[in-house]
Amino acid sequence: MGDLWAWLISFFLLIAVIAIILYQLMCLADLEFDYINPYDSASRINKAILPEFISQGALCFLHLITGHWIMFLLCLPYTYYNVKLYNGARHLVDVTEIFNQLPWEKKVRLYKLGYLVVLLALSIFWMIWSIVDEY
Repeated sequence: MGDLWAWLISFFLLIAVIAIILYQLMCLADLEFDYINPYDSASRINKAILPEFISQGALCFLHLITGHWIMFLLCLPYTYYNVKLYNGARHLVDVTEIFNQLPWEKKVRLYKLGYLVVLLALSIFWMIWSIVDEY
């Protein structure tokens, strides 16, 4: 039963990270269509970056301590990328350069979203597998 709880927590953490990424994409789309000014968009995105990093790190750590090695190894590159951005102080969006970086920022978040959807599908598969395996 503990394995099922670990997969449920993993599922909800993945949903949270996906929601944060979608929020950031919506802010970038609003900026692109000129519904919001650059300062508001950058401040909203910057407020959402640390919760994204913490949730992804918690997800990776959860897979490590529960012994789900395949999922841990699949989460590790994304976590490494986030740590590399944070340590290089490149994790925040600059207000003055946001229009120049808009295509790149959207592309990065779309890649993250695709990666997280694959992780979500695998997590659902393993959760169903653990339910079927117990009964």
